[in-house]
Amino acid sequence: MATQTTPAMQAGDDAALAGQIRVAVPEHSLRSDLRAVSIVWQRELIRFRRDRLRAVTSLIQPLLFLLVLGTGLSSLAKGSMPPGVSFKAFIYPGVLAMSVMFTAIFSAASIVWDREFGFLREMLVAPVSRSAIVVGKCLGGATIATFQGIIMLALAGLADVPYDPVLMITLVGELLLLAFTLTAFGVMMAARITQFQAFMALTQMLVLPLFFLSGALYPLTGLPTWLSILTRLDPLTYVVGPMRHAVFSHLSLSPVAEHVLSPSITWLGWPVPIPLSLAIVAAMGLGMMAVAIVTFSKPE
Repeated sequence: MATQTTPAMQAGDDAALAGQIRVAVPEHSLRSDLRAVSIVWQRELIRFRRDRLRAVTSLIQPLLFLLVLGTGLSSLAKGSMPPGVSFKAFIYPGVLAMSVMFTAIFSAASIVWDREFGFLREMLVAPVSRSAIVVGKCLGGATIATFQGIIMLALAGLADVPYDPVLMITLVGELLLLAFTLTAFGVMMAARITQFQAFMALTQMLVLPLFFLSGALYPLTGLPTWLSILTRLDPLTYVVGPMRHAVFSHLSLSPVAEHVLSPSITWLGWPVPIPLSLAIVAAMGLGMMAVAIVTFSKPE
């Protein structure tokens, strides 16, 4: 004779079964955080590799500045340039910064995109710290932007800049530092913005002022007081200056000409050393990444 299962018996069986089932959740550890950083970093590289159009279009604007603007203004700047130095060589460090700037900031747009499609929520509920996700985003964007800068660095001969190994290594290191700082800046903004259109509008509003205030197209001496103050507040200034100094130190220039074309960044007349300039950029990047981590740590 079959035994009928009553609702009470079914509930008891379910409770017993639930007591036997254990959800295996990995323990949070430094190893899991490092693995999360690596995965997010690799994801950024894969997305960039598959989007070849993005890689090509991000190089168009720097090439226009170098080849079109640099060549077109060479005749006007010819009288103010010392012998052996072209206007393209003068703006080349700024063009390198531009090639990194657009890619670094726009790489953070993937955060807003992931938020709109719900993928970011799945990442945030993973059993890893949210700081690991932010660090992976910053490192991934910095790697991609540095790669774009290296492509422009390979075109140094078009700007009459020598392919000196020491110069190339120095510029790559400075580009990597700039790429990290700008990516952290983009991630910090993306952490507070929920709409992709709003992020793109904000970055478009900020990118060009950052570039023009960095001294990429003109020396930082003899500027009006208000413009001089704004250039000192621009993080790009503290990278473009050292990059230009590195380039001109490998050209055949007199000390006077090098001082005129590549003056030191000054605070109230005090020249800022190059290591301090780069340390300021690194501190800005770490500070903005810390703000992004705090923002992501807040529950949504």
